[in-house]
Amino acid sequence: MSKHFRPWKIDEAQLLPPSVQDYVAKDHLSRLIVALVRESLDLSAIIGSYASGLGQPPFDPRLMTALLLHGYASGIYSSRRIARAAAERADFMMIVAGDAPDFRTISEFRRRHLTALAALFVQVLKLAAQAGLVKLGHVALDGTKIKANASKHKAMSYERMKKREAELKAEVDRWLKAAEAADAQEDKLYGDKRGDEMPDWVADKAKRLAKIAAAKAALEAEAEAAAEEEERRRKEAEDKRIAEGRKKTGRPAAPPKREPDGKAQRNFTDPQSRILKTKDGYIQGYNAQAAVDGGHQIIVAQTLTDSSSDQAQLAPLLDGIRANLGTNPDEVSADAGYCSAGNLRTIKRRRIAGYIATGRQKHGTKSATARKPFAPGSLIAKMSAKLKRAGYRSRYRLRKQIVEPVFGQIKQARGFRQFLLRGIEKARAEWALICTAHNLAKLARAA
Repeated sequence: MSKHFRPWKIDEAQLLPPSVQDYVAKDHLSRLIVALVRESLDLSAIIGSYASGLGQPPFDPRLMTALLLHGYASGIYSSRRIARAAAERADFMMIVAGDAPDFRTISEFRRRHLTALAALFVQVLKLAAQAGLVKLGHVALDGTKIKANASKHKAMSYERMKKREAELKAEVDRWLKAAEAADAQEDKLYGDKRGDEMPDWVADKAKRLAKIAAAKAALEAEAEAAAEEEERRRKEAEDKRIAEGRKKTGRPAAPPKREPDGKAQRNFTDPQSRILKTKDGYIQGYNAQAAVDGGHQIIVAQTLTDSSSDQAQLAPLLDGIRANLGTNPDEVSADAGYCSAGNLRTIKRRRIAGYIATGRQKHGTKSATARKPFAPGSLIAKMSAKLKRAGYRSRYRLRKQIVEPVFGQIKQARGFRQFLLRGIEKARAEWALICTAHNLAKLARAA
C-alpha cells in the first residue's frame, strides 16, 4: 500500500485573508508594534514635520515608524534588508499592507526623523512601567563596546600625521612644479584644455593631505581645550587654597601640554569614534551603556560615550532613570569599572543601596579582591567590606543575571554588533532605537 501525502497546492488559486493582519498570529510581536504605533505612541513630532501638500503623498509616518521598530526588534537594521523583508516576510508585509516602500525611502525616513525616533525610548519605557514590568527594586548597570561604522585601520596617530603631512606636502609641491614647468610642451597633448589641470593621482594626494591636516587640527584643538580646562581647574584650586589660608607645599606642577600626545589617534571615516579595548582585542567604536531593571530585564536608562571607561557614566544613568520614571531605584549594582569615591558618594546622597565591586571578581572565592588596599574608613573600603561580609548572598550577584543577558540578547540573538550611522550623536540615537526595540520585545513577551 502506497503512502498518502497531503496535497501540495502550489498551483491552486487561494483566497487571501480578509485582513492583512491575519497574515500573522494574534500574539506576534508585529501586531503589538502596530497597535502601539496606532494607539499609544505620540508621533506628533514626526507627523508635524510634513507641512507641504505638494508632490506625491508620502508613506504614512505610522507605517514607517512601525516598520523600523519591527525591523530593529527582529534584528534587521539595514534599510535594504528591511525593504526586502517588506516584500518577502509575512510579518513585514502585514505592517506595510502589501505596499512596501523602497530602501531609499526607509533610509531617508530614518535619517530625517532620527531624533524623534530615539525619543520613543521614553514613551515605550513608560508603557512598560504601566504594564507592571518595571519595579525599580534592583537595577544593574553595565557597558558594552560596539563597533563604529569605521575601520580601526583608517585611523592615524598624531605623530604619524605630522610625518605623513610633511611627506605628502613635499610630494604634491614637487609634482605641481614639474607640471607647471612642462605646460608649454603639453599644450599639444591637452588640446582645448588649459594644460594646467591637476592630474588625478596628484589630486588624490592633495585630498589626502587635506584630510590629514583637518584631523591633525582637530587633535590639536582637543589638546588645547584640555589644557585650558586643566589650567582653569588649577586656578580654582589655587584660589580656594589662598582663601582658606593654606600654604603651598610640594613642587610646582608642570604646565599642561598643549600639543596632542604622539599616540593620540583620529579616525578618518568616523572621527568621533575611538579605539577601545575589549576582551577580544581593540575595536574602533563606542561604549554603549544601559541600566536594566531586575523585574523583567527592561532597559530603564541608556546612554553612549566615546570613552573606554565606565566610571563617569554612573551618575548620567541614574539621572536618566529619575528623568524617565520620576524616581530612584532602591538598589543599584555595577562592576568595578564604576567604582570611585565620587560614585559611591552619589549613591549615598541619593539614598540608594549600592553594590559596586571594588576590584575584579575572583571566581571560586566569596568576595571581590581589590588590586590595592584602600584607606581605612573610606567609602571604597566600606563597600569592599560590605561585599565581602555578604559573600555569595550579596545582592551584587544579581548584576550578572540582570544586565549581561540583555547585551547577549542585543548582540547575539538580534545580531547588533556594529552601528550603521556615523558620528556620536547619530550613534546615540541608534542605540536608543536598539534599546526601544529590546523593550518592545520584552513587552510583547509579557503581554
